[in-house]
Amino acid sequence: MGKYNSNIKICYAQDKDKEFWSSLDKHISEIEFAKKVRDKQGYVLFADNLPIGILRYNLFWDNTPFCTLLYISEKYRNTGYGKQLMTFWENEMLSLGYKWLLVSTQSNENAQYFYRALGYQDCGNLFAPNQPMELFLGKHLKNSF
Repeated sequence: MGKYNSNIKICYAQDKDKEFWSSLDKHISEIEFAKKVRDKQGYVLFADNLPIGILRYNLFWDNTPFCTLLYISEKYRNTGYGKQLMTFWENEMLSLGYKWLLVSTQSNENAQYFYRALGYQDCGNLFAPNQPMELFLGKHLKNSF
């Protein structure tokens, strides 16, 4: 991957991040965003004090962290920021005692290659009407971060 910016900060999403969050995430309601803030299930990635990316997750089966969205502003893609945000999330989940993570992406999106490069492996798919197939990928965590 590209260069890493060492001047990054990753914080839990807060109410004050709503405008930035909404500029990237078109799939979450205001009520659900408020829940992500309340439950600390959303992160904002800052580079040089500018917000440039977000990650949100929930618990699949109420016991498995499932990244439901990772989004890096287009200008900052392919520079390692997505990997840094995923690594942060993985470490956070490991510190909370989770050993297995899930992500998903549509089969026509390049994100599947990104996740596979991070060690995620195909573990299922879903066919929804009039949508490309949704790929599910999982990763076992180890204490090696």
